[in-house]
Amino acid sequence: MTARLKEKYDNEAFKALQDQFKYDNAMQVPKLEKITINMGLGEAKENPKIMESAVEEIGLITGQRPVVTKARKSIANFKVRQGMPVGAKVTLRGDNMYVFADKFFNIALPRVRDFKGVSKNSFDGRGNYSVGIKEQLIFPEINYDKVDMITGMNIVFTTTAKTDEEAAALLTALGMPFEK
Repeated sequence: MTARLKEKYDNEAFKALQDQFKYDNAMQVPKLEKITINMGLGEAKENPKIMESAVEEIGLITGQRPVVTKARKSIANFKVRQGMPVGAKVTLRGDNMYVFADKFFNIALPRVRDFKGVSKNSFDGRGNYSVGIKEQLIFPEINYDKVDMITGMNIVFTTTAKTDEEAAALLTALGMPFEK
């Protein structure tokens, strides 16, 4: 069984993008390559339990175990030593990526307070889109009572698009709610 968003891409978005940008070759049509979810946890240096709960929460949200990222070098002002855990990240590809994107577009984002759409200014110039989330509570898998600390996360949608315009058209076709 393929993901619902993957079927939407294959049946609707692919043809629409091909017609809109007049691609000669089907391989030129942009597609979603990967989704990277990153959670920085500088507070984990004082309380290692925060890292454990964050790893568990990202695992629940994505359905995949995250990698704990460690500090590359020591920074005295932040009281960080080389090798200390400072965050967690997950890279989603394939069906997991499409399932997460579908859940993010249709369930999580509408749960954000005063949500009017995501900004169109968060493209990086090479067809990738980044969005920051202030709290992990917007995901339905997170039990509000078991949350120790509200943490944010960065979500990066990496596409094969060459320009931001193509990437915006792709994400719009997939259902990303951009602001008007």
